Order: sequence, then C-alpha cells, then structure tokens
Amino acid sequence: MYGFLARLEPEDVEAIAAQAMVEMLERGFTALAEFHYLHHAPDGARYANPAEMAERVAAAAAQTGIGLTLLPVLYTHGGFGPLRPSEGQRRFLNGTDEYLRLLDASRRAIAPLEDARLGFAPHSLRAVTDEQIGAVLAAFPDGPVHIHVAEQMAEVEGCVAWCGQRPLERLLATQPVGRRWCAVHATHMTAEEAAALAGSGAVAGLCPITEANLGDGIFNAVGYTGTWGVGSDSNVEITAPGELRMLEYGQRLAHRGRNLLARAEGNSTGEDLYAAALAGGARACGRAIGSIAVGARADLVWLAPGSTLDDYVFVAGASAVREVIVAGRPVVAAGRHIAREAVAARFARTVARLRG
Repeated sequence: MYGFLARLEPEDVEAIAAQAMVEMLERGFTALAEFHYLHHAPDGARYANPAEMAERVAAAAAQTGIGLTLLPVLYTHGGFGPLRPSEGQRRFLNGTDEYLRLLDASRRAIAPLEDARLGFAPHSLRAVTDEQIGAVLAAFPDGPVHIHVAEQMAEVEGCVAWCGQRPLERLLATQPVGRRWCAVHATHMTAEEAAALAGSGAVAGLCPITEANLGDGIFNAVGYTGTWGVGSDSNVEITAPGELRMLEYGQRLAHRGRNLLARAEGNSTGEDLYAAALAGGARACGRAIGSIAVGARADLVWLAPGSTLDDYVFVAGASAVREVIVAGRPVVAAGRHIAREAVAARFARTVARLRG
C-alpha cells in the first residue's frame, strides 16, 4: 500500500476519488464520510495549500454529486507510546497546530459544495495522544468526530500493554464521547464496553466487507442497543446492500441463528437493517439525510420494479439500483452514473500511468 501511495499526485487522487464516488452512487450510497489521510507530497513535504488534497476530494464530489462529509485525519505517531511513525506514513503526518491549519483550509475547500460538512478524525489512540484530541475538540466544538477503535486484536493487546486499558475503555474514560462521535469498526468490545458505547449516543461505524476481507473479526450486533451505520473502508467491494448482507450473515455464522437483526419476530430483516443504517449513517455524517421529512435533503434510491428491501439486501444487491437522486438532482439513470464515461476514462488513464 505504501509503495503505491508514494506515487500518487493530487490529480491522481481526484481521479481515483471520483471513480470511487461513482461506484458508491451506482451501488446505493448517496453520502460519504471521507476519512481523509493523504495531506502531503510523496516525500512528506508540505504543499503551499495545506488542503491541496482535500480540494481534490471536494472536486470529485462536485463532479459526481455525492454528499460529502470531509474528515481530515490527524495522524502523528506510529503506535502506542507514542512510537515514531514509519517512512511510509510521512504523507499523513501533522502536529496539532498544523492540523488545525489544515482544518481551516479544508473548510474553505468544501465551501463551494452544497450541504457539505467538515469533521475531525483523530486516526486512533495509537496515532494521536489524548492531549491532541482534547486540543482539537476545544478548537472544533461542532461537527462529526470519527476515530478508529478496537479494529484488530493486535490493537487491543497493544493498548492494554501501553496503558492497562482496552482501546474503547480508554477512549470513553478520557474523551467526551457522545452523539457527534463515530467509533469506526469497534469490532472487539466487551459487553460492558458495548453498553457504554451504546449509552453514549455515539455511532458504531461498521465496515463488514472490509472487516471480513482483512480477517479482523465480527462486530457483535446481536443485542447491541446503540446506533450503527455502515460504509466501505478498503473499497475491496463497494456496495451498500452488500455491507448489510455481510453484517447479517456474520451474525448468523457467529450465533448460529437466522434473521438475527430483525427488530421483532415477523419483521422484514432487510427493512430493519436498512432503516438502522439510514439513521446511523445520517448521524455519522452530521447531516439531515436518511429520511423523507421537511428539512431533510432529497436523497432517493429507486430499485427495479417489484423489488423489496429483502430482495435488495439479500438477493439482487446493487444490481437492483435503477435511479439515484442526490439533493433533488438525478445522478444515476438506468443503473449508470451520468458522468460514468468521463470519470472512468480519466481513472483508466491514471491507473495505466501508475502501473507503467
């Protein structure tokens, strides 16, 4: 990953981001919380514009029409301790003051977009200190806060070795976790931690396809009383219904049961999964989306005639998507994004150059 990353220029990032956004829209996502790592030049040098890369993400969102919550990532250290970062991470790195300047520049970068939001993304407890999180929260009192936590057992074990606490336990003990927060992955929680996260009002940000692809583990959604949403992390496969199907099937495998995330006996599992994901996704993005209501943005996904949400989640998947409207504007027609050809051609040229 780092070898490929070292070759990306700003125009490459814009082309790749636009392709990913087109695929998201065609496959059932209308909004994106972009956990945005890449800030600096390949050698780690600072661009004259701190938000050079953020502007490229914003340009891709403008071209494709996806709703954007931009989450610039604060990444300073290479591990608990803190440890020194690796050379491969040099494009991510900022100190606290640098990061606050990046946030200001990122706000300007997304200003031309309609209904965009800016958030704060401390990468993880291994990449930033408690004090850094507190300093940025003091300067950034509003907007979503997303943080990776308890994704892998190696992270849990490393955190315990460092401070005697598990990652989520530590986060809840040291930070004002609440409704503006999203705990990304939250895969390895004790029952007590799960209850505390649910009680905080934070969203559990699940990426079931990525967590399966990487062998990270299965989030214990059965009995979880908190709010959750789903998204794509590694983009190994981009599909909104596929994330929900993987979530439900993971529970069935872990607990050896069926229809485990239906809210009541006899309910449609697909409908209940979809409704929960809409509510959690809207809160994680910090935006008025996910419902048909006065004041909510008009994001609509039309499925093939006769399709139910059970068909969509468990059978047809993203192939059932026919039309998508974002903020009242058509972006997908007959299953294809209206800018697909131009975006795909640019992406193909970018990939050919990078591989060459």
